[in-house]
Amino acid sequence: MIHRTAIIEDGARLGEGVSVGAYSLIGPEVEIGDGCWIGPHVVINGRTRIGANCRIYQFASIGEAPQDKKYAGEDTGVEIGRDNTIREYVTINRGTSDDLGITRLGDDNWLMAYSHVAHDCQVGSHTVFANGATLAGHVTVGDWVIFAGYSGAHQFCQIGAHAFLGMYGGVNQDVPAYVMVSGQPPRPRGINAEGLKRRGFDPGQIRNIREAYRLLYRQGMQRADAISELRSRVDEQPELALMIESIENSKRGLLR
Repeated sequence: MIHRTAIIEDGARLGEGVSVGAYSLIGPEVEIGDGCWIGPHVVINGRTRIGANCRIYQFASIGEAPQDKKYAGEDTGVEIGRDNTIREYVTINRGTSDDLGITRLGDDNWLMAYSHVAHDCQVGSHTVFANGATLAGHVTVGDWVIFAGYSGAHQFCQIGAHAFLGMYGGVNQDVPAYVMVSGQPPRPRGINAEGLKRRGFDPGQIRNIREAYRLLYRQGMQRADAISELRSRVDEQPELALMIESIENSKRGLLR
């Protein structure tokens, strides 16, 4: 399962059934879970942990030093969950000592060619990064978020669960859960209703989320007043809890 030209450095730990393609390099601190497929010309370096059944395609670079001039070789790492697909030329850099020191990727994510996850990003599960999607450092991404081609997020931004960023949209402020962003410059355009349908949200839940969006973005309310109103509804509309949490956690201000 290991091609004769692959380099597996002493100390690397590979699980059962791991396949490593031609000319790939696995560094000494790397751990790869059972059933992973590593294509040709892949470099996995640093203190990197990869869960079971991931597929990593040619020319991907995972766990390399962060693109941060302040980084001075500190012991930082990358943690990747299981069942992820990481396509050609994807780059995932390890963390820095200025933050958690770990760049994390959850389970069942789909990273298409040339997408980039910078140092200290915290990415949830079931996300999609289309070709060329890019995260700057310290970005937090919730579950089920979709980044269309060449979209991205400024450093320290937070993208709430089930959000959708349209093609070429680079956001520099936080995006609440469920919100769809598009245009140049990108602006909120409504909720990701189609995505919610695909994930099993019923029409009533989608209506409640749409009404919450209108309250937040269309009625001119102050953020604190909008949160208070949403909280009054959450007992009967628990799906709003994700939106409330993403608004309350905002540090860069909401994209408007």
